[in-house]
Amino acid sequence: MYTPEFAADPHGAYAEMRRLHGSLVPVLLHPDVPATLVIGYHAALKILHDQDRFPADPRRWEEGIDNACPVKPMMEWRPNALRSSGVEHARYRSANVYSLNGVDLHGLRKVVQDVAISLINDMCQAGEADLITQFAFPLAFQVLNTLLGCPPEIGQRVATGMAQIFEGNDAEAGNAMLAGALAELVVMKKERPANDVTTRLLQHESALDIPEMVHQLATLYGAGIEPQQNLIANALLLILTDDRFSGDVLDGNLTVRDALDEVLYQDPPMANYAISYPPYPVQIDGVWLPAHQPVLISMSACNNDPAIASDQRAGNRAHLAWSVGPHACPAQSAAYLIAQAAVDQILDALPEMELAVPQELLVWRPGPFARALAALPVTIPGSPPIPMR
Repeated sequence: MYTPEFAADPHGAYAEMRRLHGSLVPVLLHPDVPATLVIGYHAALKILHDQDRFPADPRRWEEGIDNACPVKPMMEWRPNALRSSGVEHARYRSANVYSLNGVDLHGLRKVVQDVAISLINDMCQAGEADLITQFAFPLAFQVLNTLLGCPPEIGQRVATGMAQIFEGNDAEAGNAMLAGALAELVVMKKERPANDVTTRLLQHESALDIPEMVHQLATLYGAGIEPQQNLIANALLLILTDDRFSGDVLDGNLTVRDALDEVLYQDPPMANYAISYPPYPVQIDGVWLPAHQPVLISMSACNNDPAIASDQRAGNRAHLAWSVGPHACPAQSAAYLIAQAAVDQILDALPEMELAVPQELLVWRPGPFARALAALPVTIPGSPPIPMR
């Protein structure tokens, strides 16, 4: 699952996996990291709702994993809700839900629109642009920094470290850079609290210490930059290339929300994740899963499981892109709003932009977890800058 060939055609790989193995598939996340990939929708639901047999704590697994392993930072134990179960999970999740529930969604929409307009104005007269590096990434990055109250100089180190972790490019150094930057942010917010997610995390009754705060923020950045960027980019690709959307969205028959739902079904930004680590051998659908070996949910393959196939996806949100059960994403409303507002804004401002290369020449970044384009080049007829509101 770490090869460019898998990244180029994951759906073809899932179909072959299904033919050979059924709903549970032995895979390699790295040459020395075996795992089980769950590609059956109903099997995934059983696992995601069963914290006793499928806890999220990886500490026994990672005892045998070298620190230099490029997938380890995406999978290792951290004191956060994503990698905890039971009482610890409840404590961390309650702090995160509290901090996120304080986000003013109306104000967030205005933040997204302002950031989007600024980015659009930077590229609207250039004739061409890469919607990843010039729109989707900086928008996700700047909006999340605003929500967390993170100044740009700290945020830049966070973004660099997070990118290294996601891509497995000197991931150990990226992990260290990320931790150092976030510790600075926590200390700053202890000294100068404000109306932001970081301050609310600090003020929650769970009394998180600085290392715990760093790990909560690392999780929020992990979920709020790369997956958000990929959701925006994958939705724009769909709208620019699929006749069901490329005409109808701009004509008002299908909404951007419909396009986002299609992406969350077909190519969710986190394609394979929601990892658990059985503490003893477990049998699911007649297959014995080894103790302490990672079990990943393929949100992408499960959403497209023939057992639940449907031609009607507009308005249907039964997909697993946000996960389900105790570890379901607590920021779904904000993530939807950010992506929808961003895509709406660029379509309104640049309705005549077109893909600059044939779709089959686009490159998908290799890696077992994310469904991410390397670039999304477009041509843009010269447009005047948009006045800031």
